[in-house]
Amino acid sequence: MSMRAPLFTRGLSGLSQSSDPNSPSVSSPAEQRDDAKRNFLKTMRPLPTQHYWNVWFDGQAKDQPPPGGEYQVQLEQLGTQIESVQDFWRYNNNTPVDQIKMRESIYLFKAGFKPVWEDRRNVLGGSWTFRVPKTSGPDVWTRVQLLAVGEKLQSVLEDGDQICGVGLSVRFNSHLISIWHRDASKQKSVEAILQCVLEELPAELTPKPENYFYKRHADHAGFKVPPELQAVLDSQRAREAAAKAAQESVGMSGL
Repeated sequence: MSMRAPLFTRGLSGLSQSSDPNSPSVSSPAEQRDDAKRNFLKTMRPLPTQHYWNVWFDGQAKDQPPPGGEYQVQLEQLGTQIESVQDFWRYNNNTPVDQIKMRESIYLFKAGFKPVWEDRRNVLGGSWTFRVPKTSGPDVWTRVQLLAVGEKLQSVLEDGDQICGVGLSVRFNSHLISIWHRDASKQKSVEAILQCVLEELPAELTPKPENYFYKRHADHAGFKVPPELQAVLDSQRAREAAAKAAQESVGMSGL
């Protein structure tokens, strides 16, 4: 079942200027349907999204870092900010995923976030990555974007955590679709994101367990933490080590 809401166009005026099928002003059925959709979008009141979103393009694969690790210089923000449901569908319907080249990537991220591991808002986070065949990649990508824009992914996170955005990267025979969140230390968030995706995707699009994995940004070989954020990363690791030690202590006391 498609996740996209149908567009009901019955009763809209101005779709045809004549009922005479021989009239040159009468469009083909396909053209009339396209005109109906365009007219419907024009007359609809914009349905605002809860957050604003930006589209980014990256021609440099994240597993092949540029000199100095400066990914920001590779990123290009595309189009205008997405602020409504209509904005999303205009962007999605006019972005040919099948034309993105090998090792290029496209991202849909909340305003204020950049698809960069070392960004201040991402440095403590991580992401799930799903490897899907190119034949089904565009469909899975649309559905995952809807889970993000529609706040479904956000709704399953632990308090204090946040969805940053989603991405699609092209490889030889597959698409890598990723979901980024802000706090990798929140294990319930990590588990809930995966469960949400597996529940929301139809069976024919659900990847097998060997085709998805989770990874903290800081665990990537190309990760290079900015000096000013090293203390933040160290503090998170210390908290996690303390929490793990406490759990092990409780487990030992129960023996």
